[in-house]
Amino acid sequence: MKIGKINPELFSSVLKNKLGKWSENVIVPPAPGIDAGVIDIGDGKVLIIAEDPVFAIPGQPLEMFGWYSVHIGASDIAVMGVAPQYMTYSLLMPPEFSEEDFKTVVDSIHNTAADLGIAIVGGHTGHYPGFAAPTIGGITVFAITTKDSYITPAGAKPGDAVILTKGPAVETTGILSVLREKDLLKRHPLSLIKKAQEMVKEMSVVRDAQIAMAAGGITAMHDATEGGVIGGLFEIAQASGVGMEIDESLFIYPDEIRMVCEFFNLDPVAAIAEGSLLITVKEKHADGLIEKLKENNIPASVIGILTEDMTKKTIKRRDGRTEPLLMPEQDPFWPVFFESVKNQD
Repeated sequence: MKIGKINPELFSSVLKNKLGKWSENVIVPPAPGIDAGVIDIGDGKVLIIAEDPVFAIPGQPLEMFGWYSVHIGASDIAVMGVAPQYMTYSLLMPPEFSEEDFKTVVDSIHNTAADLGIAIVGGHTGHYPGFAAPTIGGITVFAITTKDSYITPAGAKPGDAVILTKGPAVETTGILSVLREKDLLKRHPLSLIKKAQEMVKEMSVVRDAQIAMAAGGITAMHDATEGGVIGGLFEIAQASGVGMEIDESLFIYPDEIRMVCEFFNLDPVAAIAEGSLLITVKEKHADGLIEKLKENNIPASVIGILTEDMTKKTIKRRDGRTEPLLMPEQDPFWPVFFESVKNQD
C-alpha cells in the first residue's frame, strides 16, 4: 500500500460519492488538489474550512510541534486567499506524556494562533494508549468571508505565469536533516546541516499567500505538500483544466535542499514541500509579485506558464530531459522518513 495521502483514483472510487447528505450550500466540495471546502452561509457570505492531521517530528522540540501544527492548518486557508480566523484541534497524547510537556505544547499552539490572529474555539485533548508521541488527530481551521473574496486552485488560466516560493522539498529538507544529522555529518559541514534544519521554520505558506493576495493578479494558489512541487502543479492543472510548461532550471535551489535530496537520492520536485507555495498569476503582475516577496525575505521565481491544451503538462528537468508532469505514485520522502524513525528506536 502506498504511504501517505491516497491517490486521486482511490479518492474517486471510494470517497467522492460518500459525502453524507447533499447540500446545495456546498459551493466547493472535497476534491483532489482542493485545499479547503466552501459553504454558502447566506447574506453573501461563505465559510471556508480545512483540516489536517499533524504528528510530532522526532528530534524537534515540542515548541516547534505546536508552531507547525497551527501553520500547517492555517496554510490551507491562506491559499484560498483569506486570513485564517478560527480553529479547533484534537491533541492525543501517550499516557506517560508529562503535564509539563503538555503545557509546553498548549502554550506553543496558543501563542502561534495568537500571532496569526486565530481564535481557538474548541477541540479535544486526552491521554490514550497506542500513541507513541503527541499527535494532532485533526486541526480544523476556518474563516468567514464574502462570496467574491476567495480563490481556489481551480482558478488558474492559460497565459498565467507560475511562481514557486522558497524552492522545492522545504519540509523534506528540514525534517530529514534533523533525523539524520549524524549521517549527513559524514559528508557535509555542520554549518550547511544547520541551515537545512532551520527550514523546519519555513514550513508555512501563510505569509507568502497573504503577500501574494495583497500584490494582486492572483488566480490560484496551492501549497506543495505530499507529492511535492510536481504534485502541486499537477493538481492545479487538473483542477483548472489547463496545460502547463515548467522548467526546473528556473527553480530556486538552496544548497541545503540540494544537499539533503542528493544525500538520500530523492527527487526534489516530488518530495513533500510544506512551505513551498505555488502561485498562478496574470503575467503582467508576475515581476511585481516576485519583488514584493523578496522585499519580505521570501525568495521566489517564475518557473513556467499555463497553456490552453490541458492534455499537455510537461516539466523540463535540469539535465535537459522533458518529462510528462504527473502526480508521483509515491512521495519519496515517506520511505526514508519511516526508515529513519525506525532506526532511531
